[in-house]
Amino acid sequence: MIHLVHAVVSLGILIVVPLGLTLLPTRTTSTSWWFAFALPGVAALWLPRGPLSIALASVYLVGTLVLIGLALRHFLQHRAVDPRVVALYTALATPAIAALALVAERSSYELFGFNLTVLSLTVAHFHFAGFAAALMAYLAADGLAAVSVPLGTGIVLAGFFLGDPVELAGAVVLTTGMWLVGWKLGQRSRRTDRTTAILLTVSGAVLVLTMLLAVSWALGHVVDTPYLSLEWMVATHGVANAVGFALCGVLAMRREGV
Repeated sequence: MIHLVHAVVSLGILIVVPLGLTLLPTRTTSTSWWFAFALPGVAALWLPRGPLSIALASVYLVGTLVLIGLALRHFLQHRAVDPRVVALYTALATPAIAALALVAERSSYELFGFNLTVLSLTVAHFHFAGFAAALMAYLAADGLAAVSVPLGTGIVLAGFFLGDPVELAGAVVLTTGMWLVGWKLGQRSRRTDRTTAILLTVSGAVLVLTMLLAVSWALGHVVDTPYLSLEWMVATHGVANAVGFALCGVLAMRREGV
């Protein structure tokens, strides 16, 4: 399972995030700078835990802090906050949470008491349910659809500390937001070329199943209801969100020249 998680995270770091950065108003003339941080981050994933992987993961953490700096610069320039801007800032902030979890996991340090498996999954979660989901909410949605994704992500994060019922509430809010984003992507697919429409349709459609799985997982930890094993959640929810939702969605937006 851990190799599949690493492969999904590598996809996020090397493809989804840099492509996503080209779609944001904080973009610069080039995102090649990102790879100076991303490549060490990916190397840290695949190397054994120890001083070298810790150092490489720390380099990646610095790169994610640059994204927070871009969000701060955008805020200072515009001084405006609306649902879409909240989604934008969430997209730029969440990779730092993932990177911090990566540094801790590579250090064999149970940050905030979370075991190393949970930390590995946190790295994946905040690249996709964090960056990619908030990115697509910013690009494709507005109002409730835009704000419910970062709100749900925040409640899920709080649930890590406050317990399973809070995490379930976050999963429900996040699922609502993701389904609204998926609906917006479906509407958008009717106004574009065939290839882009297929990418948008896939991106939106996979959310129906993947977010149901997320809710069933969270619900099963609160009441006695069936849910998939962790391995199957990674293979279904994780892979489908990474490839079907995030990658297809970002590629579609790139084709549209957003």
